[in-house]
Amino acid sequence: MTVRRIRTAAAAAILTGVAACSAPGNGTGGGEAADSVVIGVASEPDTLSPLLGYGKDGNSKIFDGLLARDASLKLRPALAKALPEVTADGLTYTYTLRDGVKFSDGKPLSSADVVFTYDTILDAKTNNTNRSELDAIKDVRAAGDDKVVFTLKYPYAPFAGRTVLPIVPEHVAGKQDPNTGSFNTKPVGTGPYLLASWSKGEKLTFKANPNYWGGAPKVKKVTMAIIEDDDVRATRLRSGDLDGAILPPNLAATFKNDKAKKTYDAKTYDFRTVTLPQENKVTGDRAIRQALDAAVDRQAMVDKILDGAGRPAYGPLPVDDPWFAKGIERKQDLTKARRVLDEAGWKSGEGGIRAKDGQRASFTLLYPSGDKVRQDHALAYASDAKKAGIEVKVESATWEVIEPRMKTDAVLAGFGSSGDPDYGLYTLLHSSLAGDGFNNMARYDDPVVDKALDTGRHSSDTTARKAAYDSLQRELVKNPGYTFLTHIDHVYVLADRWEGLTTQVEPHEHGFASGPWWNLEAWQPKK
Repeated sequence: MTVRRIRTAAAAAILTGVAACSAPGNGTGGGEAADSVVIGVASEPDTLSPLLGYGKDGNSKIFDGLLARDASLKLRPALAKALPEVTADGLTYTYTLRDGVKFSDGKPLSSADVVFTYDTILDAKTNNTNRSELDAIKDVRAAGDDKVVFTLKYPYAPFAGRTVLPIVPEHVAGKQDPNTGSFNTKPVGTGPYLLASWSKGEKLTFKANPNYWGGAPKVKKVTMAIIEDDDVRATRLRSGDLDGAILPPNLAATFKNDKAKKTYDAKTYDFRTVTLPQENKVTGDRAIRQALDAAVDRQAMVDKILDGAGRPAYGPLPVDDPWFAKGIERKQDLTKARRVLDEAGWKSGEGGIRAKDGQRASFTLLYPSGDKVRQDHALAYASDAKKAGIEVKVESATWEVIEPRMKTDAVLAGFGSSGDPDYGLYTLLHSSLAGDGFNNMARYDDPVVDKALDTGRHSSDTTARKAAYDSLQRELVKNPGYTFLTHIDHVYVLADRWEGLTTQVEPHEHGFASGPWWNLEAWQPKK
């Protein structure tokens, strides 16, 4: 979850949807037809418009980007014929469009559509808080009907990965206000599926695009059932009402002896963390933040909450990421936590809770209602904090309640972007984005981190970038603005009726565009 992506990107799982009480399909859930599938997900997007952020990291079933990623996350051509031609100075990227691509309304794709898409997103009047991710773009122009040229302000090493962003038709979206137009709920794209219907809070139904440039999908109908509660998703999957669902590891494990279903595990960059707002009188104290970092037992959370389906998080990057700073791994150290608080003047008081200058070491931690995994993380965190003399009062709430309180209250949040470290770290940590929607929720402000983020973004030298991100991660240990807890594996259970299913290494967002259905258009019914 970086920026406001939890609202606008591919059905980010941090949001809570409204549980569907009726059957999501029309009696076909549970495997009667190999050409249809009903999938249970935790939430729905606010919009289906890429102009407002939907599908920006790729894998949208309605749209395509210039490029896409394969199962190993390697970039491959999509709407472009080939990977871009890049000038030696790294400032110009030229894409040639694939021949014969049409939007679902029959109109041909052209370079003007690409220019319109990027120009609209970059327009400050468009309510897309992912705009900073395209900061490197100085200009985008059409060179004839089939070529698009991007000129950058500075060499931006991971720029090609940004062009998985979906392309929209100017002839439709260009006639509307991007913030309020009907395109947000009635999209037209080039992708393998078309939106057939959307019952807010209940389900989205998609049908195969018979004229898809990549070939008509074999799965003809897809229903995404919005089911907020983990237990309800598992129950409906077990009853045959769903063909597949994303589930917490403990619930997925209950299907291990079901021979009609198959479990898919996906490694991820998705981490759970506690935001520690610097404007809060307690969490704004660096000693409190350092003590909490030392007090937390990350491995116990992996073992007990995730049933081993995850890893301790020592920062925003997982330990097996090539950019991870070796040596920052750390175990629970309550002795250190207590010493840090003692030295900072936080003395033990009534009920074992510390106080300083009349201020109790007590704060509220919010988590989204219905998310059992976050609830368990929050309770375990509170238990660990109490051992150091810090009181954490855990509360559940909807995101509508949580959002206006993020400035001063801690939140059990989820973030993580796959690919280049700039993709997730800049929006999570840079002070210029503090409080910008769901960007930098902790309002973290550290000049060492800002400098490292700027170096990582503006440099094309791998060694310099590696050193910058290394220094950033070590500074986060010294001055934590978040308590990083766990990196979570995503677990999916699906009726074993198709072939060609795989998973990718996934970002925080999952559900609509990730999981085994990231390549839904390539599935084949089992013979």
